[in-house]
Amino acid sequence: MKAVRMSTPWQQTRGHGAAGSRTDAVTSTALRREPEDLLEGILPPGHPATAITPAALARQIGLVLVDLPLLLIAPLRRRRHRTWGAIQEEVAAAMPGDALFPRAQYRSTRAITISVPPEEVWPWLVQVGYRRGGWYADDLLDNFARPSARDIIPQLQDLHVGQWLAWVPWPSERSAFVVDSFVAPEWLLWRSPNRSWAWRLVPLDGGRTRLISRLNTVYEWSRPLVLGTVLLMEVGDFAMMRRMLRGIRKRAETRHRRLSP
Repeated sequence: MKAVRMSTPWQQTRGHGAAGSRTDAVTSTALRREPEDLLEGILPPGHPATAITPAALARQIGLVLVDLPLLLIAPLRRRRHRTWGAIQEEVAAAMPGDALFPRAQYRSTRAITISVPPEEVWPWLVQVGYRRGGWYADDLLDNFARPSARDIIPQLQDLHVGQWLAWVPWPSERSAFVVDSFVAPEWLLWRSPNRSWAWRLVPLDGGRTRLISRLNTVYEWSRPLVLGTVLLMEVGDFAMMRRMLRGIRKRAETRHRRLSP
């Protein structure tokens, strides 16, 4: 497996190559792209995989109500929820992107074990994003009520460095994540001007995967919308990340069972 990298310097983070060798993954400054480039790799409105139906909307409302207590108590359990599912070694370990924001005020490391190998988990990460496969979490809150995909969508499997992952219908260089670097199916790094989001897929015995997520966020106090960022991280992040990890696990394991002879 080959490490995919960007050639313009910003900061470096260390990743692992195919055979356990060390590989430099070079990140870059924000990309300058034309508006039409944002249409790259997205699904058209009304695509069957993410169509909004009354039943789907009702289900989403129910999920938000279930998660409401977690949203309300998240600031009170900050130390615990930022390491949900992760063991101490995973929390302490270096991850791609850590060097980008060494003084991030918000850092979380969360993990889950999935009963399929990494190559079956990887496609679910590749297709993440608004008007793509969704975020597998609270779609009413983070995907504008578009249901997250329940299966692998072939036309969304072309992952490349510089690709935008939108959160909103009108993404910008500040609001969207960009694919910074990756080694398939070992690790993946997204970043924005004030955030890095890394994924590591560790193979376990029995054909299982340990999926680890690391999110670093800088609170830019000089920017007018910083309180929105603080609210998203300190209140919304735990419930939505927990549901996203469980959503990936459920989808990957369900698909594995369906395709197994």
